[in-house]
Amino acid sequence: MGLFDGAMGDMAGSLLGGKAGGIEQMLGGLLGTKAQGGTSSSALLQMAMTLVQESGGIGGLVQKMQGSGLGDIVSSWVNTGANKPVSPAQLENALGSTAVTQAAAQAGVDPSQAMGGLAAMLPQLIDKLTPDGDVNAGSNAMLTQVMGMLQRK
Repeated sequence: MGLFDGAMGDMAGSLLGGKAGGIEQMLGGLLGTKAQGGTSSSALLQMAMTLVQESGGIGGLVQKMQGSGLGDIVSSWVNTGANKPVSPAQLENALGSTAVTQAAAQAGVDPSQAMGGLAAMLPQLIDKLTPDGDVNAGSNAMLTQVMGMLQRK
């Protein structure tokens, strides 16, 4: 993990007061995720956060994925057990290629190169933002705070 990634984790931890079992650890782990093609982990995190936010928050993302036949997968991310994997194609189908393309453009990454990393990162992100095994106001508050932090970088 690079200096920037460590600083992001420290900043998130202090900003969020260590909620959800250590946001700094969550960001540290998520910032270690890379896509094929060398997409930066911070760009992937920004892309993931944008897609969640533009889906209507965590609850909206869950509904969107359930509507695409991925209810079992997304439920595993929210619940406290192991996270089921999602393929890049399943994720793009659920989120919509237009939304993926727009989020990638905002993050400054190529969508096709980023989808593998996003498919690895998004389950972890949703898991960490729902530490009690359900979507609640605290989950979306953490999402908003981390998103604001990423936009200031």
